[in-house]
Order: sequence, then structure tokens, then C-alpha cells
Amino acid sequence: MRRTHAAAVAGTAALALVLAACGSDSDDSSEQNEPDPQSLSAELTWWDTSDPENEAPAFEELIKRFNEEYPDVEVNYQSVPFGEAQNKFKTAASSGSGAPDILRAEVAWVPEFASLGYLYALDGTAALEGNFLETPLSSNEYDGSTYGVPQVTDTLGLMYNKELFQKAGLDPEAPPTTWDEVREASEALQQKAGVEGIYLNAAGYFMLPFLYGEGGDLLDVDAETITVNSEENVAGLTVAQQMVKDGTAAKPNASDSYGTMMTLFKEGKVGMIVNGPWEVANIAGDPKFGGFENLGIAAVPGGSEQAGAPVGGHNYVVWSGMDEAKADAALAFVEFMASPESQAYVAEELGLLPGNADAYDLLSDNEKVSAWQGALDAAQPRPWIPEGGLFFAPLDEMAVKVLVQGQDPKKALDEVAETFKAEVVPDYEAQ
Repeated sequence: MRRTHAAAVAGTAALALVLAACGSDSDDSSEQNEPDPQSLSAELTWWDTSDPENEAPAFEELIKRFNEEYPDVEVNYQSVPFGEAQNKFKTAASSGSGAPDILRAEVAWVPEFASLGYLYALDGTAALEGNFLETPLSSNEYDGSTYGVPQVTDTLGLMYNKELFQKAGLDPEAPPTTWDEVREASEALQQKAGVEGIYLNAAGYFMLPFLYGEGGDLLDVDAETITVNSEENVAGLTVAQQMVKDGTAAKPNASDSYGTMMTLFKEGKVGMIVNGPWEVANIAGDPKFGGFENLGIAAVPGGSEQAGAPVGGHNYVVWSGMDEAKADAALAFVEFMASPESQAYVAEELGLLPGNADAYDLLSDNEKVSAWQGALDAAQPRPWIPEGGLFFAPLDEMAVKVLVQGQDPKKALDEVAETFKAEVVPDYEAQ
């Protein structure tokens, strides 16, 4: 039977007490708290939701390295399509059987799964002893406990074509830092380089930098208030719409905005886009683009208040219904996979950004990682509530209406607020 939320916390607390007791006779309790790798024996199932062709081999290699240290812990690796994993995990966890012991969970899933009692609280365990980046770690916190650790983090940044910047008389080492500067750079790219200046993806996630830039957000969680249709957000969304209307930005393709953006950028037909580190390898490897050395990366441009972009990424979480006898093995696996060495390996192989701060010390010479430092500095947490995964369907509809169809931003955001109230956070107050 699946353990309840309270039982999951109790089980973890009990485990922590047992481990502490084992170390009570030694001055170095941290060493005593670590399970003996040779004594651990278990069979674990891990659902990995990464790209099965381009990313999975790196994680499978880490499993081999884990088994060099923990030879009697068998990890049953299963690649699960990202688009299916959220509901598949909930179905299995609610039935009490078939759920994986470890899951690679998108950041917005963790509060939801924790609220349902499906996750094992990691408080008091060695899995939480890593030096994790504060904002990515915050996505694992719910109701006073922590239910996961960051696997990789990401955010949005300004990507630009250095060669096109040079043709337009722009300094590739001094990219735009505000949307007003983006307008100026776009005009130069159009007039002197003969290309579109910037392409804005018509999707809700990609509109958040415009909202954050004016000091807005989707919700005020502390006040339990819906703020998506605030004056600040209307102002930010108006900036994005005006860029399309006046030709600063190319008009997005209604049917495949993201795909069109990436094709145009890789082919050198648009000078700037807003996107994340998951596309670095794709862009740099395209023969038409000119390699990583031609790719500029900077923090998202700022609005009148600040530069801000949403934090994204994935976390390692453990199922609360797992056999208690597996607890040590599952926690050892998470600790190993989230270690600085493991995350640095993934970064070197895939260009993904570590969630463990100490991994960056091992990557000081990796330009594909260090290029994102400015963007990470501008990253801010989304509202980490169980309903967080439901924000983006209405936001996506809004982005298309505003950028493609030209709907009034205030009207579009009011419609989102109505949907949030009716379907996402009905207990929150509307503005």
C-alpha cells in the first residue's frame, strides 16, 4: 500500500535516526552516516525522461560508474517519454504499484507529487548534503520538507549570432541588456545585415521575461492572490506585442512558433532569439550556423524594473511507496547522481547546467557552461505550488492571441486570470 505524505516523512525521519545512531560512537558522524557501499544490495527502477538518443547515454554511463562503487545495487534503467511521464507516474503511484523508485521529475511536478504523498522526504539524509543552487533547490520544497535534489537547472537567455552582429556593426561582446537596446540592435541587423532582428516564441514560458522585467509574476503565493493580469504584466506583455507590431521582432508562426524560430536562427536568417541551454548543442552542431564560437549567450534583456527569467530544469525524486529495504540504496543513488562529479560529467557531455554549485568548480574551463552564468544570475523561481504544472496551457493560448492575433494584452491576461481562478487555483483571490 502506498504510504501517505505523513508516513513518508515519518519513514525518512526514522531512517535518519537509525543512521545517526549508527554514527554515535564516532567523532566523525558524517562518515558513519554513509552506508557501506559493499553492504548495499537492492534492485531499483529509475525512470529517466531525458532525450533517449542525445542525452540518455550519458546517464547510462553514470549508472555504470555508480555500480563500480555499489556493485550489488542493480539499477533498472527505463527511458520514459517526457510528455507521458507526469501522468504515468501519478497513475502508478496512486495505484500503489508500478511506480519507479527514482524519477527524473520536471521542476513543476515536485510540489504536486509531494502534495499527493507520492514522494519520499529527503530531510535528514545524505542526499541533501550537496551544495545545491538555492533557486533550483527551492523547486523541491513543499510544506516544510524537501522532496528532491536538482539534476540539471536551466533558464532563458538571449542567444545571438556573433557574425551577424559584426555585419550589423554591433559589438558581439556587448549584447543588448534591455528591450530598448534589443530594438536598436534589431534595426541594425535588418538594415545592415539583411536579416530579421529577433524572433519571439509565442509561448507562455517565453513571455515570462517580459512580465518579470516589469516586476510582475503569475501569483502572490503568500497572499493567495492571482496577479497574472496585474498592471506590471500588462506593461511587460505590451512590450513584447509592440516589438512584433513595429517589426522589431518577426511575426511568430502560429502553427510552429518554436520550430520556425530555431530553423531561422540556425540558418542565419535571424540575429537574436530567447532560448535555453538545452539548445546549445543543437545550434552549435548545425553546419549552417558556424559552431559554438559563433553563438553569443547573455542574460535576458531587462524591462523597466529588472532582468528576470524563469528557472527550469529537472530533479531527482524518490517514490514514497518504495520498499523500506530499498531506502539506503535509493538515497545512495540520488546522492551519487547529484554529486559535483556526476553533474560535471553531464555538463561536459551534454552542455546541461548543473544544479550542484560545486560542479562549477570542476567546469571552470567549460565555455558552454560558463557562458550561462549571467543568465543564471537573472533566473528567479516560479510559484512552487502543486498546481504549478497547470499554468502554461492558458499562458500558451494567451501568447498566441497577443503575438500572432494581436489581441489586447489586458484582455488576454484577464482571460488567463479567469482560467486560473476557475481551473488552477480556485481558492486564490482575483485582483
